[in-house]
Amino acid sequence: MEVFVARTVEEIEYASERLCRAEVLGCDTETSGLSAKYGRLFSIQFSDGEFNALVPLSEGVPMGRFVDILADESIVKIFHNAKFDLDFLREAAVMVRNVFDTMIAEKVLTRGASQSSSLAETLYRYFAVDLDKSQRSKFNSRWDGIWTDELVSYALSDVVHLPKLMHEQSAWLEKLGLKQEFLDKISDLG
Repeated sequence: MEVFVARTVEEIEYASERLCRAEVLGCDTETSGLSAKYGRLFSIQFSDGEFNALVPLSEGVPMGRFVDILADESIVKIFHNAKFDLDFLREAAVMVRNVFDTMIAEKVLTRGASQSSSLAETLYRYFAVDLDKSQRSKFNSRWDGIWTDELVSYALSDVVHLPKLMHEQSAWLEKLGLKQEFLDKISDLG
């Protein structure tokens, strides 16, 4: 797994060039809270499953060409709980097209079973991956906005598995005849 933090115009160009031809991209944001209206967008992360890039917006780094990638219809952008991330991105005037939401897929697949649809629980069920969420508490009003190696690792751990998870869930949605139900629910993300 290659980890890359894009802090300069050249690094943004390099990372976006590496990811612009992907068919699917895991995507996630880190934010200052739960409200897009009052919160701040600290970062956006991308992964094609091999190359993982973080854009540290809290350090004053612009999204650059990643804005175009997010709007590109030909690339599936995979989020877990897309509504949350899309609200923050819309507030930042960033349009995202062609979204797959692994949380909605999991809710359709489990159909009311008493299972959590959190990313940590979902990844554990599919791949026995244990996500450490302890770093999340550092994103608070006292945080200086500087991305340490630990925070980068934490933020990218959420996106690296999303392409593989989407493929697994898509296969199950197809096999169980639930694809249309999923498509109906995801169309509500608008």
